[in-house]
Amino acid sequence: MRSLISFTVLLLFSILLSSHGNGETAQTRDARAALMNPQHKLWNKRAPDTFQVRVGTSKGDFIIEAHRDWSPHGVDRFYNLVRAGFFDDSRFFRVRAGFIAQFGIAGDPVIAAVWKNQTIPDDTIRQSNTRGFVSYAMTGPNARTTQLFINLADNSRLDKEGFAPIGKVIEGMQIVDQLYAGYGETAGGGMRGGKQGKIFEGGNAYLDREFPKLDKLRRAKVITKK
Repeated sequence: MRSLISFTVLLLFSILLSSHGNGETAQTRDARAALMNPQHKLWNKRAPDTFQVRVGTSKGDFIIEAHRDWSPHGVDRFYNLVRAGFFDDSRFFRVRAGFIAQFGIAGDPVIAAVWKNQTIPDDTIRQSNTRGFVSYAMTGPNARTTQLFINLADNSRLDKEGFAPIGKVIEGMQIVDQLYAGYGETAGGGMRGGKQGKIFEGGNAYLDREFPKLDKLRRAKVITKK
């Protein structure tokens, strides 16, 4: 009798553990499906008017507050990329002291290739690229994809070029200032430089091998919805 009870308890525990594991696997699978398919329904979700994203890095955490009225197309894209885990386990591949810190190429080259040319329309500039503000990198009109940069100084001269801020670092700017800047443009540079091919082809494996001091973006997560 005791053996039967023990077996029953063990069986129930195994079922519960299996169900929990399957739930996590399904969630991961759904996110992966969305990241591999730009037409997935996830990308149609409208972002909240204002929300915050906690960005965990190898130097510590900082928080970006996004405002949809500043850049509707840009903020919707950012919100859903965060929800899908696009930025998780990627690198700050372009950091120039006193200028910008850039990120937004997926660490997995398969996913990076899917999103490389998935552009969104331009937004009207409603804020300025001053210190702490976050904007998309781009090569020209209507060319924003997934790459963003944080202004490390007053870069308001970029406003006239169409870089529309989507949000601002409201906490942890001292962390952003500490991101490794020693490689400058050599780790891939900006979109306009045309030298990001190896990042897209090799992902984290390439960057970690050739530029091991780059800081890691461990996870980005929406922490408030207003």
